[in-house]
Amino acid sequence: MAQEQGGSLSEARARVGALHGITDLGRKLHFYGRWAADYDQDVTALRYHAPRLAVDCLTQALPGPPHAALILDVACGTGLVAAELHTRGFLQLHGVDGSPEMLDQARARGLYQHLSLCILGQEPLPSSEGTFDAVLIVGALSDGQVPCSAIPELLRVTKPGGLVCLTTRTNPSNLRYKEALEATLEGLERAGAWQRLVAWPVDRWELATSELEVGPGTPDHDGFISGIVYLYRKEAAAQVEGVRPHPQPPTDL
Repeated sequence: MAQEQGGSLSEARARVGALHGITDLGRKLHFYGRWAADYDQDVTALRYHAPRLAVDCLTQALPGPPHAALILDVACGTGLVAAELHTRGFLQLHGVDGSPEMLDQARARGLYQHLSLCILGQEPLPSSEGTFDAVLIVGALSDGQVPCSAIPELLRVTKPGGLVCLTTRTNPSNLRYKEALEATLEGLERAGAWQRLVAWPVDRWELATSELEVGPGTPDHDGFISGIVYLYRKEAAAQVEGVRPHPQPPTDL
């Protein structure tokens, strides 16, 4: 793909559409590397709301002052989640991503205390068990990107009692992945590993990259696809087998 100036909605749609068609990991990482310089402009053109929505959800549940919380931003890309966290007073931010060029863009923001290269799903997260007060993964849980098998890694590096915030798209092309993701999330809950606090469906997630992305029954008629934010609390101790904690409904979201 030739390097192009970002900012145009048609160009942004073309780039994201091209990305969705890549299944080989090496080619996908190469694509991200060439996209890194234009990424922020493109997602702005696509009116991508997931970073703000995820951080809104997390901040309502995280106890204590924001500046005291140690946060891991998984698949951090150029640092859009860090920018949202920073505006709310979070200062202890670590990030990981599989693209060196995306990490370069994230580093330029000057918001992260530490950044690491990690291909989630193939490598363990470069952190010890129980390190972080909260872990977020925003935008990377979808078909052809981070596999559902990587979810336990997020849980491993979260402190007991800490929070894990995840997002995925719920438009037609991602429904199979969403079903597999929810099976993984529910399996960990049944095992007593964590408790669901929030499952927040959002209609206006981002603009679709094609008409095929906006399936029948989509609530908006102006080209938006839908998504969902999940929030879990890691259990402080293992639950008795067969006993499932009662999830709390979302409040004030």
